[in-house]
Amino acid sequence: MRKSDRLFQLTNLIRSRQPLFARTLAEELGVSVRTIYRYIDDLSVAGVPVYFDEGLGYRLVEGYELPPLAVTQDEFDALVTGVKLVQSWTGARLSDAAASLLHKMQAAAKDRKLDLLFDNVASPVLAERQAEASYWDTIRDAIRLQKTLTLSYADNNQRRSERDIFPLNLSFWGNKWTVGSWCHLRQDYRDFRLDRIAHLTVHQAPPPLPAHVSLAAYVRAVTKKEDALIEP
Repeated sequence: MRKSDRLFQLTNLIRSRQPLFARTLAEELGVSVRTIYRYIDDLSVAGVPVYFDEGLGYRLVEGYELPPLAVTQDEFDALVTGVKLVQSWTGARLSDAAASLLHKMQAAAKDRKLDLLFDNVASPVLAERQAEASYWDTIRDAIRLQKTLTLSYADNNQRRSERDIFPLNLSFWGNKWTVGSWCHLRQDYRDFRLDRIAHLTVHQAPPPLPAHVSLAAYVRAVTKKEDALIEP
């Protein structure tokens, strides 16, 4: 990565998550703490108003805005490909938002003389995933609003069970989505495949959630148990 790109990445990182210590910035960028100090000096010389808030970390002067984002051709192609995947493989609301974003990107591409990749990359919508797509927005909203869901779930043998789950994340596995959750029935973290959900509603009187439940704890559990958490 070019140094200019590193400096832009550093500035954006501080701006979005300030204040941050040099050690955290070094871990995020994959460089040494000494390199971060050099980069901070470079930003100051370039006129970026970065300063150290004693005991808290690096900050940018309030109100500072980055210049308009410039992207390379490869970065633009990555954006187009990613947005098309979102359009085809998520829920209705995010799919509509992706379509709107593609129109804006198409206009920006012409202005900046970027090669268009819109017709050369396709992500077809598969008929068999229409059911899971109908649940995607509800699950996304529940994660954002920290709501408990009640679902009817079918296993490999089409046996149904009712579950109250507290959803924590959505994961895409190439052709299937899973929702990582705290399962009140199992009293443990579980992953549920969206294509095996028969019915889904927001729980109006959810059971109490254990204090230790969190996304970070779920990730640790998945790392330890790998696919052992996936409901059959």
